[in-house]
Amino acid sequence: MNILILGHMRHGKTTMADMLNNNYALTYMDSSEAAAEIFIYDELKDKYGYKSFEECLKDRKQHRPEWYDLICDYNSPDKSKLAKEILKRVNIYVGMRSNDELQKCVEENLFDLTIGIYRSVFPLEPKTSFDINIWESCDFIIPNDGTLDDLNNKIQKLIKLFI
Repeated sequence: MNILILGHMRHGKTTMADMLNNNYALTYMDSSEAAAEIFIYDELKDKYGYKSFEECLKDRKQHRPEWYDLICDYNSPDKSKLAKEILKRVNIYVGMRSNDELQKCVEENLFDLTIGIYRSVFPLEPKTSFDINIWESCDFIIPNDGTLDDLNNKIQKLIKLFI
């Protein structure tokens, strides 16, 4: 089963992926981690003086619009290029940011399930770094305003529908 997890920064995407990994042995990769490994570190290391891949990845939040643009460029002309690279390695793609990329992946049936996660106490990102409307694009939306146990219970209920 290939799953896509969407949501704004700090809404709980990686936490959800960790829970799916721990409970169902589904593997995941974050879009930023994959992009940094494949091409962004090499692209930005001299510009920002990064000494390592890890330093580049850690600093991504300071440059989200730039990362968004670099990923969009990487995915041109094949809008599903990064998704295909990630799915060669893992079951879950965490953190896609471009609606064009999402629509191409939907067209190619790359994902069996698209889950959005929403945390109302955190802000939404500007469209310069995340232009997907999760309310229109996801099969399911999981509210994440409770405890970690609440989130885990919601995820388990959802996944039981598919296994």
